[in-house]
Amino acid sequence: MTLSRRKFLQTTAAASVFTILPRKVLGAMNTGVPGANKYVAPSDQITKGLIGTGGIGMSSNHFTSDDKYRLVAVCDVDRNHLDRAVKAGEARFGEKLQAYSDWRELVADPNVDVVHIATPSHWHGIMSVTAARAGKDIFCEKPMTRTIAEGEKVVEEVGRHGRIFRLNTWFRFKDTFYGLGTTVEPLKKLVDSGVLGWPLTVRISGATGFAWKFYWTGKENLIPEPVPAELDYDMWLGPAPYKPYNPHRVHGTFRGYWDYESGGLGDMGQHYIDPVQYILGKDDTYPVKVEVDAPQQHPDAVGTWRSITYTYEDGCRIILEGEGYESKGKVPYIEGPLGKVYKGFECTIPNVMDLIAELPDPTPRHTDYLECVRTRQHFALDEKIGHHSCTVVNLGACALRLGRTLEFDPKTCRFIGDDAANLLLRQPMRAPWESYIF
Repeated sequence: MTLSRRKFLQTTAAASVFTILPRKVLGAMNTGVPGANKYVAPSDQITKGLIGTGGIGMSSNHFTSDDKYRLVAVCDVDRNHLDRAVKAGEARFGEKLQAYSDWRELVADPNVDVVHIATPSHWHGIMSVTAARAGKDIFCEKPMTRTIAEGEKVVEEVGRHGRIFRLNTWFRFKDTFYGLGTTVEPLKKLVDSGVLGWPLTVRISGATGFAWKFYWTGKENLIPEPVPAELDYDMWLGPAPYKPYNPHRVHGTFRGYWDYESGGLGDMGQHYIDPVQYILGKDDTYPVKVEVDAPQQHPDAVGTWRSITYTYEDGCRIILEGEGYESKGKVPYIEGPLGKVYKGFECTIPNVMDLIAELPDPTPRHTDYLECVRTRQHFALDEKIGHHSCTVVNLGACALRLGRTLEFDPKTCRFIGDDAANLLLRQPMRAPWESYIF
């Protein structure tokens, strides 16, 4: 079944009485959040629908189901992936999952409370906005959006419809941060204390594990091949420009093409940059300058790069170190005029752990997504914070594609004096998909 936008809006409008209010017996809860769901079901069970059953969607962290968070529907444009997910649901959960090949039908399903988006990132913005308008809460994989304008629209529509959004990168609030041997909280306490001085420079290098997926690059001059019978390639492309099918363009290797993502920067960048935004207290602003050291990029296939440097208005910097930095020796992760922090929390400040133990803890945050869905409280990494760190990723992608330094105005969210760069903020989409978001 293929849905036009008009038909989809009619379908979701008819179902909205069920999706904006939980499906079961309703209990009142006045949240005080304009436009938010003002009722929660007395049952603890929340249902989810999963869009994208490739590597991420089928991972052990996400292809899960239990009494509190029940998987009820799956969607994929690859029939083999979809069949595999349905069989896995029966084998693992004893659940007959509803299967969709068109994600709009899953979003319109009144049995789905939360839409989990595990697709290539050129779909994230459209699906998030559509789910919000349909009264669904959203769990979105990183990067949050492929362009800055799409992120702005997600923030607008999620807020307008009072939905609960979670971006799935978690290092700002739990788990040992890549390569550093510590969670983010002690680093946040140390930075907030001022003992390192100001401004600070943060280096995200091979020493912190950033090289893990750095070489997600594309291939130039792909040879067109027949589209496999099991794949709806036109729907896979969706809003992206039409390019002849080649297996390297889809599934796991899609990340190597600008139309869908931005290589290792897009795949892993938000994992690393988002905690740094938090550590530096930059969740409500953006860099003012982006500098790149990289070969000229191909217009289709993402290439490698040597470094990307972001500078904030107060002089703080984030330096992403890429090709050629893998064996540069010992470099500080955080460096200020009064001290440095290295991998393993080695620090030039004497007795640093004793100092940290005496410092006040950061402000508590809501890190239980299901509880946020029930109580309508913002998740610790919601659409606004996620958009800010994703914008940092996308600023780097714009500078890489153009091969030059860009200056950015955090207030207007426009590049200064660079028309070509501003064209990358909102990129054209194939019909009819632009009408689903803008």
